[in-house]
Amino acid sequence: MAALTDLLSKWPLIRQIRERSDGTGLEAMSDKTRAMHARIDDAKAARSICPYCGVGCGQLIYHKDGKLVSIEGDPESPISQGNLCPKGAASYQLLTHDRRETKMKYRAPRAKQWTEMSLDRAMDMVAERIWESRKRTFVKRENGAAINHTTAICHLGGATLDNEENYLIKKLFTGGLGMVCISNQARI
Repeated sequence: MAALTDLLSKWPLIRQIRERSDGTGLEAMSDKTRAMHARIDDAKAARSICPYCGVGCGQLIYHKDGKLVSIEGDPESPISQGNLCPKGAASYQLLTHDRRETKMKYRAPRAKQWTEMSLDRAMDMVAERIWESRKRTFVKRENGAAINHTTAICHLGGATLDNEENYLIKKLFTGGLGMVCISNQARI
């Protein structure tokens, strides 16, 4: 082995690499290449879950100076181990596309146009409509038995909700509002 090392050290290219290199290959790079860096350099990462299906793949959300920089698979996720499907991999484009709607829109009954409204107003409208439907259709007793439910409103949960969120939703909507139709995309 020592003879081979001696022989190789006499070759001009090997000698140049040994004399000029620190082992990084920087000497072979152009100034432009040396100046390049990843867009996630100096960015902070927040862990999240992909919003699409019930699998719950882990995502790393990179942000810098209040702006979204990148979304990648989380290699520490026990579910996906850093892999994302095409929809999950496109999460960044979903959030940053220039045609993404960022304002609440409302189309009144029989109206032909959508109008913008504040998020607070939209949330108030939803709450008012749920409460009015409940008041109008709530059954306290039937045939002398306590019923305390409404079948006029229901809830369909998203698959990315965790068990704790689903537990609270179930308690609020069944015990608080009297809903009997509660389902979840992931069947949790």
